[in-house]
Amino acid sequence: MKLKDQFRFIRQNMKKNRMRVFMTILASAMSVAFLIVLASVAFGLHDTVIKDTIESPDVTQIEVAGKDTGNGNAESLTNENIAEIEALDGVNAVTRQKQIRQETRYVTDGYEINTQTIQSHFPSMENAGIELGEGAIPEAKDEVAVGYHFALNLMKDDVDPEKVEYGEDGHLLPEYRFTGDIIGQTFDLEFKRMEDGEEITETVPVTVTGVLEKPGREWAWDQKVYITDEKLAEIEGITGTSKAMLTDPANAEEDNGYDNAIVYADDLEAVKSVMTSLEEEGYFVYSIVSEMGQINTLFNIAKAGLIFIGTIAILIASIGIFNTMTMAVTERAPDIGIMKAIGASPKVIKRIFLLESTYIGLVGALIGIAVSYVISIGVNIALPMILEAAFEEELPAGLQFSSIPFSLVLIAVVICIAVTMLSGLRPAKRATEIDVLKAMRREV
Repeated sequence: MKLKDQFRFIRQNMKKNRMRVFMTILASAMSVAFLIVLASVAFGLHDTVIKDTIESPDVTQIEVAGKDTGNGNAESLTNENIAEIEALDGVNAVTRQKQIRQETRYVTDGYEINTQTIQSHFPSMENAGIELGEGAIPEAKDEVAVGYHFALNLMKDDVDPEKVEYGEDGHLLPEYRFTGDIIGQTFDLEFKRMEDGEEITETVPVTVTGVLEKPGREWAWDQKVYITDEKLAEIEGITGTSKAMLTDPANAEEDNGYDNAIVYADDLEAVKSVMTSLEEEGYFVYSIVSEMGQINTLFNIAKAGLIFIGTIAILIASIGIFNTMTMAVTERAPDIGIMKAIGASPKVIKRIFLLESTYIGLVGALIGIAVSYVISIGVNIALPMILEAAFEEELPAGLQFSSIPFSLVLIAVVICIAVTMLSGLRPAKRATEIDVLKAMRREV
């Protein structure tokens, strides 16, 4: 019996019980669609997280917190350390900063703000491709750059801080803050020094030449002031302490190291090799890329769990296939007897019923795949609208709730066909055990 004849025989028999076969295929389709849609949530959110990570400007950055002293403690980075890091293959630039060790105050034309002052190495920022939101990078000693939120929190000095009002974005309302052009504005930078146990306020002038871009993360807040190396040296000369520490110069400790440094790798591929080199040299490093492995592991576990749950649905649907094939064997006993009488081998009979159960599973899987794609598209369109309406908050751009890659489709098809073949195995074996004489007598 040729293979095409076997398929013809299968189709003829399936047409005799269309409703039963249809319901069996429907059950298979529903279980496959359930598996794919359920697992697609993990695939969709995983793709979104990885996409956001890769597209983030921080993806090629490596934070260096210090260097291991040998006993587990970290020492501040020196100029020698920076030069050593810059010489590594794959390093584009190394930005570094020192933080003034006291809160500073900036005053101008009836406005004031208390904030942190950071010494930044601006040439390395230019090499790293860091661009300002507006203005120019400071070059002269008295020039400074300010954070994006600096002007938004520059408050009038004649207003009671306890009575000021803030907008929904957390910034001062326009009537309480500076609303002019911050570029070119000159400030008095106020800081303190210790003399004979007393705090004395000192003032130096600075002029704003640039404003940094808005931080990429919504929760990030930057109202710091960034000064030049020369300006920090001037302030240290006045206080007599490293990084303008508010302490007696006679008892002050020397600390000329950088508080933090950020290494900019040439590209994403170079990040891991640079991190490995830094770790081998004893530096304490962190990169967002190092978290991607953990993120992948967590999402892979979630995917496996959801696929397992979906497989249970297919196993339940396989009960219907088993019942359908068992009834088919009983109903076709006379046909089986005739096939045996004319010389059909048990192997051929078994193959026919296995092909039929596999055919039912495959058709159900194809229908389930089509349905799951429709549901996935609907989820990605409708669910964000529902959530935004329910919580009255805008969801992040590009958020994908459901994604169906080819690998997920392949997994679902393989599971479905494997389960349906197992479901048809027992009925197929039973068909080969039917007695020819009994089957023929029943037909007569």
